Amino acid sequence: MNNFEFVNPEYLYLLLILPFLAVWYFFKRNKDTPALSMPGVSDFLQQNKSILPKLRPVLYLLRLAGISLLIIALARPRSVDISSKTKKQEGIDIVMAVDVSGSMLSKDLKPSRLEALKEVAVSFVKERPNDRFAIVAYAGESFTLCPITSDHKVIVNSIRKMKWGLLEDGTAIGMGLGTAVNRLKDSKSKSKVIILLTDGVNNAGMIDPITASELAAENNIKVYTIGIGTKGMAPTPVGYDYNHKFIYRNMPVEIDEALLKQIAKKTDGEYFRATSNTKLKKIYSQIDEMQKTVVQELKFYNYNEEFRYYVLLAGLLLLIEILLRNTVFRNFL
Repeated sequence: MNNFEFVNPEYLYLLLILPFLAVWYFFKRNKDTPALSMPGVSDFLQQNKSILPKLRPVLYLLRLAGISLLIIALARPRSVDISSKTKKQEGIDIVMAVDVSGSMLSKDLKPSRLEALKEVAVSFVKERPNDRFAIVAYAGESFTLCPITSDHKVIVNSIRKMKWGLLEDGTAIGMGLGTAVNRLKDSKSKSKVIILLTDGVNNAGMIDPITASELAAENNIKVYTIGIGTKGMAPTPVGYDYNHKFIYRNMPVEIDEALLKQIAKKTDGEYFRATSNTKLKKIYSQIDEMQKTVVQELKFYNYNEEFRYYVLLAGLLLLIEILLRNTVFRNFL
């Protein structure tokens, strides 16, 4: 869309002299009009039939209009066509390592910890179109549910497919973190991030979580850790009834926060605690703000100088004024 501007707007103050010129012309015209004239009979008849004497002010209006246009031309009017182009910088590679152990079915978050996480994770992916993602699921063991990809539809489908029962039960935090690091260690991205989520204590796996965090630090991978679960007691599945439905009992929530804080600190990340659906959403929003992908916006300005049109129009008006003054109005001046 074109924008209009003046390069030298200070010249527009000259337009203030136009009212004074109009007043000057009014008094000059009255002064120059003879109080008594003795025309000949032919002149009297000609002037009596003509309306030209009444149109004499048009000449001065043409002159004022021409002067106005010249003043505007001095201010250098121009139109500016602004166009922009977004240049995507290199995005961030993000791996979400998600605990899918049985305790993630606890109902302190609604409808469960795992389902609440899936909803927030899908929104997080959709709001970061310039980044690549991978999904790692872990319980007593771990595996890559989806490798690094920029195809967000594939990532979203992988998140929605996460469920309890994919793996042997348990909480192998070191295994989950190690698999996530393995997904990122060969990445060429300048920014590499792991979001590690768990609701328990490391009790399985062959990789020590601290060893895995040291490996992440060596590969310049930042780890954000999230402990999910309310403080105190939570309805947790403890077995099945005769209809093969989960039996829930209030069980104490145990999260190894000290370990999660240590992992985050070693990798220059941060630890969060999600005690509710709202809190979980806020945590992902905070991570989204801290790990913004740089997008460069380039603006292009195309200037079209307009003063020439004002000069030409002013010249035309002044030329018309001169021609009329020396032809049509010659006998009435």
